[in-house]
Amino acid sequence: MPLKEEFRTQGNFLFKHRSYLPLIIVAVGLAVYIYTLDSANTTLEQFNNYKTELIYLAVAFLGQFIRAYSVGFAAKNTSGRNTSVGQVADSLNSTGIYSTVRHPLYLGNFFMWLGIALFTANFWFIIAFLFMYWLYYERIMYAEEEFLRDKYGNTYTQWAEQTPAIIPSFKNWEKPEGTFSLWKVIKQEKSGILNIFLTIFLFKVIAGYVLYDDFTIGQNIWTWSLIGAILYYTIVKIVQKSIKDS
Repeated sequence: MPLKEEFRTQGNFLFKHRSYLPLIIVAVGLAVYIYTLDSANTTLEQFNNYKTELIYLAVAFLGQFIRAYSVGFAAKNTSGRNTSVGQVADSLNSTGIYSTVRHPLYLGNFFMWLGIALFTANFWFIIAFLFMYWLYYERIMYAEEEFLRDKYGNTYTQWAEQTPAIIPSFKNWEKPEGTFSLWKVIKQEKSGILNIFLTIFLFKVIAGYVLYDDFTIGQNIWTWSLIGAILYYTIVKIVQKSIKDS
């Protein structure tokens, strides 16, 4: 198979399974997190020092903000979480944040996962994460761009020529054509918020038990953050179902 077709095939596969394959990186990150804490002889008091961890959380939420802004202004049947039907794009997003970067959702994903990677406090793992993220999403972006090129032809090519792939440039900023939909963001990004707090919780609870035989639920902010995220997710799901059934 020619390299061009191979890249596209790989990208389509990774695109369809992009909600699950990163779990491998999470598992490796957890092992590195425990190893780093153990090697540094981190005390329980240091383990429960949240000041630095809240900075890591802010990095992850920067990514979530980028995703929310992108999704909120995106046209219908674009910028979705399609996992079974493959690529979907009823129109080409090219204004708003899409006038500054071609793949704002993947830029958002980068910061979300970088925030989690920072929890390991392991320089080499963070470098490895950057490398793995680039290889992983490079294939997905390639397949997505080939799909859009086939569908929109010169319209896509002209937009892509003046818009960077992943590092934003604001020189060609255009005001978003549509209006911001908060409800679209809430229902589409509910899983992202839950996944951030669930991953952090797993890091803390497993490392706490492995290294210290201690994890005090009543005094751990990540436990209560996860409970809040679960409640938020559940409420949104219930509201979605009630709207669908009405």
